[in-house]
Amino acid sequence: MDNSDQLELSLNNQARRDFLTTSACGIGGVALSSMLLEDGLLGSEFANPMAPSKPHFEAKAKACIFIFMAGAPSHLDLFDPKPVLNKRDGQKLPKEILDKARFAFIQPNTATLKGSNRTFKAHGQCGMELSDYLPHLGTVADDLLLVRSMHTDEFNHHPGQLLMQCGVSRFGMPTMGSWLTYGLGSESQNLPGYVVLNAGRGSSGGATLWQSGFLPSTYEGVLFRPQGEPVLNLDNPKGLPPELQRLGLDTLLQLNKGRYEKVQDPEISSRIANYELASRMQTTAPELIDLSKETNSTKNAYGLNRPEVKGGGRGKLGNTYQDFARNCLLARRLVERGVRFINIVYASWDHHSNLDPELKYNAGAVDQPIAALIKDLKQRGMLDSTMVVWGSEFGRTPLGENRGGRAANTGRDHHPFCFSMALAGGGIKGGQIYGKTDEIGWEVEKNPVHPNDLHATMLNRFGINHEKLTYRFQGRDFRLTDVAGKVIQDWIA
Repeated sequence: MDNSDQLELSLNNQARRDFLTTSACGIGGVALSSMLLEDGLLGSEFANPMAPSKPHFEAKAKACIFIFMAGAPSHLDLFDPKPVLNKRDGQKLPKEILDKARFAFIQPNTATLKGSNRTFKAHGQCGMELSDYLPHLGTVADDLLLVRSMHTDEFNHHPGQLLMQCGVSRFGMPTMGSWLTYGLGSESQNLPGYVVLNAGRGSSGGATLWQSGFLPSTYEGVLFRPQGEPVLNLDNPKGLPPELQRLGLDTLLQLNKGRYEKVQDPEISSRIANYELASRMQTTAPELIDLSKETNSTKNAYGLNRPEVKGGGRGKLGNTYQDFARNCLLARRLVERGVRFINIVYASWDHHSNLDPELKYNAGAVDQPIAALIKDLKQRGMLDSTMVVWGSEFGRTPLGENRGGRAANTGRDHHPFCFSMALAGGGIKGGQIYGKTDEIGWEVEKNPVHPNDLHATMLNRFGINHEKLTYRFQGRDFRLTDVAGKVIQDWIA
């Protein structure tokens, strides 16, 4: 080899070393950026927005499972027995009461009281009376806080659902799951901090019930499907190898970082975090919904293999009984994996007619799985730090539905003046009934609770002062509890 060949070889080796060095730094830099991004250490503008944050004070709850019964179950037939209403079945209410009320469909001039066909039984050491449609919930009565004095400002579904989920009945506002993950982040690295599970026909509020509103999109609820691909478009297209996908994500990361440096749009940092989370979810989400390692006793306790019941009306879509049971078990698995807020939405309970058979179907779908969820969390030592909430947007009238063209008094209309909710775990004092309605279940008689009070107390159990959890938007500081809300001390364990 002559001198010129040696010189060319030396230059080629030098070029190769330079290429490998710079490439390694680039690839390593991207990999390091990705790891730092996950840990919230990449710098304030690119820190992981879901990195866990410290609460305002010591927290009792770490996760929340909010089971939302969209459509409004009848408190009079499930949670709040009214013997006087039964005695006055068929009677009219005084005109001065009806003149103050607003209804969705009832014709006040011909409306009459409708008693309940349900029987109620006392459960647990606390003696909590529950409907014969809820025998399984009765077995966890001593863990439940039953609130019989809820009231709301809205009497139609979508506004009422927004108020219960967002604290106000306006479009474009963040939901409680978004506020909670905004305030505290999430302990899960590979799953969203806020997950939504659906069963039945879906709520009238749709995706507005898990929106992030003006908060960054990172805090929006992610809808999981109970079967198949957990999240739509999560799987790679056929023929796309993981290595090529990773190169594409790394390129997007660099492009997004460059764009952020120019325009300083915080939504870009949310986009970066979402891309990275989606990549990690491709491995963890399928494992989450694979229940093969759950014991048969656990599956049977939740009712995963229950046969579908005939009928159902407004509450049935597909295998509703199995879907809801699966969602409750998935909720426990999500909590185990560090997810902060899980919203299980089941619809519809809008029983304007056929109240008894359709309410029986819906209650049968949810009673066993919810009781099993509470017992399962308690057995695993997770109930103390996991808040379980059962609720809806409003209640149902003690008057029978008398809408024209329908058989009279086979259902109940929308009722905002009083309704019931139940809570367990997460620093909530169980085995008690809070509040009281009048003798026919028309309005609250003692200890009224507004959704803003509910939210303030829930946030308190997560160590959050509801008046300090704010976000500045369009010149003012917004919060989940709007300009109201008080912490109910009697609920606190």
